[in-house]
Amino acid sequence: MNNKGTEALIKSDVQIIEELLGNVSISVSTTDVEGVKRVGVRSDIVLPLLLSIPYSFADNMTKRFRISRYSIKYKILAFMGVLNLFVGIVLLIFSTLLTRIGLRPLFRSTALKRIKDCDLVVSCSDENFKEAASLLPTTFYWLLNWWSILFVRTIDITIAKFFRKPVIIFPNSIGPFKTGVGRFLGRLALNNANIVLIREKISFKIVEDLNISPPRILTSDSALLFKTSKRFELNAPKNAIGVCPGVYAQTLSMEKVQNYIVEHAHALDMAIEKLQCEIIFLPHFISGFENDDLDISRQIMSKMRNKTKAKIVRVESLDEFKSYLESMSMIISSKLHPAILGSSGFVPTLCIAYDQKQVGFFDTLMMPENVVAINDITSELLFSKISQIWMDKDNIRKNLEIIIPQLQKNIKEAIRIALSQSINRK
Repeated sequence: MNNKGTEALIKSDVQIIEELLGNVSISVSTTDVEGVKRVGVRSDIVLPLLLSIPYSFADNMTKRFRISRYSIKYKILAFMGVLNLFVGIVLLIFSTLLTRIGLRPLFRSTALKRIKDCDLVVSCSDENFKEAASLLPTTFYWLLNWWSILFVRTIDITIAKFFRKPVIIFPNSIGPFKTGVGRFLGRLALNNANIVLIREKISFKIVEDLNISPPRILTSDSALLFKTSKRFELNAPKNAIGVCPGVYAQTLSMEKVQNYIVEHAHALDMAIEKLQCEIIFLPHFISGFENDDLDISRQIMSKMRNKTKAKIVRVESLDEFKSYLESMSMIISSKLHPAILGSSGFVPTLCIAYDQKQVGFFDTLMMPENVVAINDITSELLFSKISQIWMDKDNIRKNLEIIIPQLQKNIKEAIRIALSQSINRK
């Protein structure tokens, strides 16, 4: 899979289900069928979503025809994806009714039969129920995208309930909701669940304000449970800072993206010169589009004076990615899951936050001072935070060694409760 965080989540979700329920048959529905198959997620079958998400359709076409994500052609493809979604809705409703009465459906027949015959439906961990990234500007493009994602997830859960199946929402960040449409869809989806697991306090408060009926459990991110299955011989320097940069596509202006790049470069140069460290860029989401994590890593490095003290490491497997993170003296991450995968290995981490999910996770760690909002970035502020964490890294590591096992135990217990209650109510 291109996104190491998504891979960590789905592998952790499947692993804990198998650990708690024993020998189970698992079907996975995803936007990235080939990616899930390639990374070896344990499942009987991997299927596409019941409905295609418009931006996924546009991205697939863009890669095929080598079109820029910033071009008018991409926006036309996204609009075509919306039209495709509406056609899919009609076919899906009709096919669901046919499946319910025992006839062969015309659309998504295998997925619908799997839902009809299953004992439990799990909406996987991530951020499936929201309308914006809380620290980024809301653009019309992303508002439409989040509406479509929220709508597709709502349809998934509604169909599961139509077949009278118990539904668990695995640990998610939920919200923010900025319009009545978003709040309506969020409330509808969550009310159709048997139990909702929430991974941080900010989202928990948002869900409380939605006034939904199902019970809620506050826990943490299930990727904290991920453990590498094999060891790697890594040629990592002793005093290294791992950097996992990234920007959210089509949210920040080009000027702000360039500011992000330049300020990172200056801060990392200062760190090299004053802390006597080396920089290892570890891009976590490599999509092949401009300004993906690999491209941003290259752009930052091109602006640095001390290029000989920096390098980019591109890894294929999640196991190797986590192994590299755990070999670092500290991490700077603009994405949530490199921060989680590093923290679970007790590595002190500075978070560049664009959303409540990151702020919430570091609040859970009781380390809110280790967060910088993406809109507040300056090289001086970044270097100041880097220096503070670097000087206190031994104490931070000791605190993580206490906190992380407690969170892992809490996640397992929350999922155990959710599974036992939902299956017993079936």
